[in-house]
Amino acid sequence: MKVVILAGGLGTRLSEETTVKPKPMVEIGGQPMLWHIMNIYAAAGFKEFIVALGYKGEFIKNFFLNYYYLRKDFTISLDNGRVDVHNGTHEDWKIHLVDTGEATDTGGRLKRLSKWIGDEPFMMTYGDGVSNIDVANLVKFHRSHGKLATITAVRPPSRFGGLRFEGDLVAEFMEKPQIGEGWINGGFFVLEPQVLDFIRGDDTIFERDPLEKLAQMEQLVAYRHDNFWQCMDTLRDVRLLESLWQEGKAPWKVW
Repeated sequence: MKVVILAGGLGTRLSEETTVKPKPMVEIGGQPMLWHIMNIYAAAGFKEFIVALGYKGEFIKNFFLNYYYLRKDFTISLDNGRVDVHNGTHEDWKIHLVDTGEATDTGGRLKRLSKWIGDEPFMMTYGDGVSNIDVANLVKFHRSHGKLATITAVRPPSRFGGLRFEGDLVAEFMEKPQIGEGWINGGFFVLEPQVLDFIRGDDTIFERDPLEKLAQMEQLVAYRHDNFWQCMDTLRDVRLLESLWQEGKAPWKVW
């Protein structure tokens, strides 16, 4: 099953970083967010990716064009251009990097990938969120219900400490617990190819008309993930994810 990652947005809420690079290339622990997301899927055995490029897509292309050699020792013979690689291991991933337009909306990006996706079920997520989701179990859940689309529902971590009362006494204080401000769209979709028929064109926002129609037709099912999930919308989010990684407490590191 192929994995589509939407990586073409402007990332305006993270302008401190995205004026010079696309949002999925913002680094956590010295590696782009995109790399972290790919590892989540690869750890579950899904290693073929279609990356929908847009804003500053050349940064993502250059990263993967140089990825193999920059992680190894090698010798270059300048008389004939021969490169001999000496050591190192590498991921056995296949990555399709596809320009889907800078101004294209999320649904339009998916529609433009139709020929790459083919007529098989596929997974899709955004290039700015990580989770300790069990991807294999997500796929199993999708196959069990027979509907066209599965969306992963998550509860974002609270921005504030949580309190539990007994009368007027504070019985428990929870520092920024992973409890709901309600269930929200956390990405990590599993989709049947027929879903693409619900997308009109470049200006279609996937999260509006297509998902609304699928819900009305009772073809959209929620996979509830009530454990770790974190998006990277602001500089505060970047600092949080970086601190978790540096402290060795990154729940999304499932590989």
